[in-house]
Amino acid sequence: MSDKINKEIWKLGFGYMRLPRKGDGFDSDQIRRMADKFIESGGTYFDAAFVYEGAEVELRESVIKRYPRETVQIATKLNLNFIETPEQMIEQFKTSLDRLGTDYIDFYLLHGISSRLADKIDKLGAWDFLKDLKAKGLIRHMGFSFHGPPEDLEDILSQHPEAEFCQLQINYLDWDNPKVNSRKQYEIARNHDVPIIIMEPVKGGMLTGEASPIAKLLYEANPNASLASWALRYAAQLDGVLVTLSGMSSYEQLSDNVETFKGFKPLSKDEKAVLNAAVSIFNAVPRIACTTCRYCVNDCPANIPIPTIIDIYNSYLVHNTVTNLDHGYKLWTRNAGKAGDCTACRTCEGICPQKLDIVDTLAKASALFD
Repeated sequence: MSDKINKEIWKLGFGYMRLPRKGDGFDSDQIRRMADKFIESGGTYFDAAFVYEGAEVELRESVIKRYPRETVQIATKLNLNFIETPEQMIEQFKTSLDRLGTDYIDFYLLHGISSRLADKIDKLGAWDFLKDLKAKGLIRHMGFSFHGPPEDLEDILSQHPEAEFCQLQINYLDWDNPKVNSRKQYEIARNHDVPIIIMEPVKGGMLTGEASPIAKLLYEANPNASLASWALRYAAQLDGVLVTLSGMSSYEQLSDNVETFKGFKPLSKDEKAVLNAAVSIFNAVPRIACTTCRYCVNDCPANIPIPTIIDIYNSYLVHNTVTNLDHGYKLWTRNAGKAGDCTACRTCEGICPQKLDIVDTLAKASALFD
């Protein structure tokens, strides 16, 4: 890990994905106050992405225009889902520079890559593109963010030693979750000696809800500690972590996170035991027993992604909040049927091997998300 990178970055990073809103746009005044508080406290790392609507522009207005460029680290991402030619990569990069109002980017990432994008990455020459940008001084460091199985991460790091860092989803609930495998991903990155940037340490806010089934447990263990602080300390204490991102949506959230990192302390043995108990509570919450066999999907007249909606609804049952889930729901139903489009034909229920009450579940999901 580069000594230079280590020295320049405070362990808390400011994610610009979930900025506070006001009316139809951003609450720019509050965002400036948040940026000021963050920087005054020692923060320097700001994370955006080409596809985070308005984030790069807001980062320009709240930070880059108002502070000496060399005093902050700016991260943004190249999203290959919308690219078919090398020329489009160049165009997207230039657009990010224009939006940000800067002539270089400190940390430039291939966004959300996995084996699914491997052929496109090779065809476009995306890694060579990043190396060329670095050689020209247009980016300082090159890496990637990742959502996928551990074996894909192993392949990427084995085949691309030029990756200077990787951004992984790590939190105490996903550490041993077979769908995410945070522990295995972390261990792979450590085996390759690649610095780690942590995303989703509070699982998009789902580990911080006051109505969460674990809130009582954590407050009894430490009445003075916020729910967010437990999750942030769990992630940030790991060896090899460069920075832990938090997508803060209010000045109050930012202030709480800043206090956690100002006097940062790793979790004690007893505190780790408390979080293990919290995971057990989450895992004991009853869920809809969908096995994602997808037999129900092909014959649905409304083209509803039934297993995906059930998975989102199960997350609601576990966390008792729609925070972060509403965003995923919108993405998955953008080009498909919504839960409320169900006609109650019950074709899916006739096919379902688990004999689930799918129509009833879709109606409940619709009431939450449509």
